[in-house]
Amino acid sequence: MVDRGASAPSLPDDWPAHPDPILALNRMGSFDWDLDAGLFQMDAQAHEVFDLRPEEYDGRPESLSVRVPTAEGRRLDALVAQAIKDGSENYGTYFRLRRRDGTLRWTRTQGYIRRDETGRPRRIIGIVRDATQEIGDIEDRREQAAQDEARRRLTNVVQLATAALAHARTVDEVIEVLRDTHGLTRLGATSLVMGLVEAGRIRLVADGPDNSFVPGTRLTRIDEPYPMSEAVRTLSPRFIESPEEFAECYPFLWQHITHLNITAAAYLPLIAQGRPIGAIGLLYSDRRGFSPEDRNVLVALGSGIAQSLQRAMLYEQEMDLAEGLQQAMLPRTIPSVPGCDVAVRYRAATLGGAFGRDIGGDWYDLIPLPGGRVGAVIGDVQGHDTHAAAVMGQLRIVLRAYAAEGHPPATVMARASVFLHELDTDRFATCLYAEADLATGVVQAVRAGHIDPLLRYGDGSCRRVSVEGGLPLGLSAAFGRLAYPVSTVELDPGHTLLLCTDGLVEQPGADLDEGMDVLAALVASGPQDVADLADRLIDVAEERRGDDDVALLLLRRRGLGVPRTFGRLQQHVSPGDPEALAEARHMIRAAVRTWGAENQTDEIELVADELVTNALMHTEGSAIVTLRLLTGTDRRLRVEVEDSSSALPRRREAGECGVSGRGLFLVETLADLWGVEARGSGKCVWSEFVVSHRPG
Repeated sequence: MVDRGASAPSLPDDWPAHPDPILALNRMGSFDWDLDAGLFQMDAQAHEVFDLRPEEYDGRPESLSVRVPTAEGRRLDALVAQAIKDGSENYGTYFRLRRRDGTLRWTRTQGYIRRDETGRPRRIIGIVRDATQEIGDIEDRREQAAQDEARRRLTNVVQLATAALAHARTVDEVIEVLRDTHGLTRLGATSLVMGLVEAGRIRLVADGPDNSFVPGTRLTRIDEPYPMSEAVRTLSPRFIESPEEFAECYPFLWQHITHLNITAAAYLPLIAQGRPIGAIGLLYSDRRGFSPEDRNVLVALGSGIAQSLQRAMLYEQEMDLAEGLQQAMLPRTIPSVPGCDVAVRYRAATLGGAFGRDIGGDWYDLIPLPGGRVGAVIGDVQGHDTHAAAVMGQLRIVLRAYAAEGHPPATVMARASVFLHELDTDRFATCLYAEADLATGVVQAVRAGHIDPLLRYGDGSCRRVSVEGGLPLGLSAAFGRLAYPVSTVELDPGHTLLLCTDGLVEQPGADLDEGMDVLAALVASGPQDVADLADRLIDVAEERRGDDDVALLLLRRRGLGVPRTFGRLQQHVSPGDPEALAEARHMIRAAVRTWGAENQTDEIELVADELVTNALMHTEGSAIVTLRLLTGTDRRLRVEVEDSSSALPRRREAGECGVSGRGLFLVETLADLWGVEARGSGKCVWSEFVVSHRPG
């Protein structure tokens, strides 16, 4: 084994070191304070710490007051007294002393309290040392920590502001986020101003708090000497780091904001797609200057605000375009129709919870028709965008045109479906078309995938009207199923017909039937006036804040005392179309019953059926069946069958076993009057029946 002791280096003669050299090397001085005698003895190093020559110090603690400022001396005395009173063994603190040249420097002292066997303090032995570097390091760390905290605070400002602005959809909502008290807190500023560039000027849109507005700055030119104008003009941020700089560079503005105690300000351009759309100014009363990190964070904040503003501007432009398009597509006014009261309403869908409206394809229309009739339309094109609104406008126009041409409801719906199918769009539409004869109260309704209408009676009760339906418009043409059954509803005086889109009915968590029941109850409890009822229903839709738009049409037939036009119903019957013939018969039965001739239903239907059969058998085209109620010295029901042939009907002898030839004989026998009229290139064979009574 190696003899480690033999090869170890020799130790120095002064090892181990005595306390005095150790203290001196560490720039520490020692003291011994005799509390009984009141003497405070210091070694040479302690004299150096206090910057005192030995001959300048008499050994008494009071003599150190030439170096220890009064406030510091009082604090030291209180600290020592408290340590003695508490029974502590030691104490320590930093204090400042004044050197010979008058400068102050930080010093550290630590003392050990020695007590006798009774616990009475007798001596304090301790050290003093220069703590200038130590305190400097502490201050540097504090300053660095403060800078880090400020940087984190600014970064947090950007995150909070970005999160708040993410929910702002319109320009006003962006401004509201920034201008309220919480907005100022998020931005870490005392005061805020924001302006938008409009036609070469800056329009002030936000300022806060309330007492921060500067007169004459609501609308300023970009070339005026304001920091916001400078930021817009140069596309660069303007940082003002002191009150003196603010007062020197912008004296007019400064004199109006001195009461805000502003110490620094940052004016940031709001730039979108390379062009300025505005500027924002953040004014501070708790800081001076901006570090490079501060400036980067604030520039990022301005960029986030600019993006939110641009998004809001684009949204408002799109909404203005969509709303303008939809308003242009919807009827500007609803015509006044004798014999009924009408109310229409439209409500756009709500998007994003409480924010904004979306455009859609819901529409309504009211079409005055000849003979005291009126067509009521409600529909919904698939989708919520400008394309849906454009399709809606075209569909509304063609529906109105087909109805005005005199086509019966089923034909109007079928042709509209073909039109939509040929429009080269992927959208379909639901629709309900109701043609009402206000003189008779007979309503012929056709439904294309739409929800049923509601009928409110004069006593306020309300029920859902079941209307047999077909496929939505566009789909029925695509699948070759253009036959739309016609349902007949009787609308007595004082009754109200309600047509609406599903946005008024559908509710989260409820099926369609439940929604219809809720709507029926709401209508039953609503006001009698159709305008007031329409307002009430739209208010309910607003309260629900649904994500679908709502269109609504209410038609109320007036009382019997109101002057009304004569009744008129019409049906097209094509060759080889048994459904159209059945619909015509159904129309005749409903009209005869409504017009008070129930006991003559069989005769009138038989005559009408004979005239239609003759027209279909002896001509090459379709027949048009028209029923009219004529008033004069007596009440007469007139049946007209129009065809495209100019050949007049001839009465023939059927023979004993013949199955034909008795048509005109039946007409002549059952009708009170009959005849033939020329109609352009064709003719009209008509018959009239005296209606014996009308319902009481």
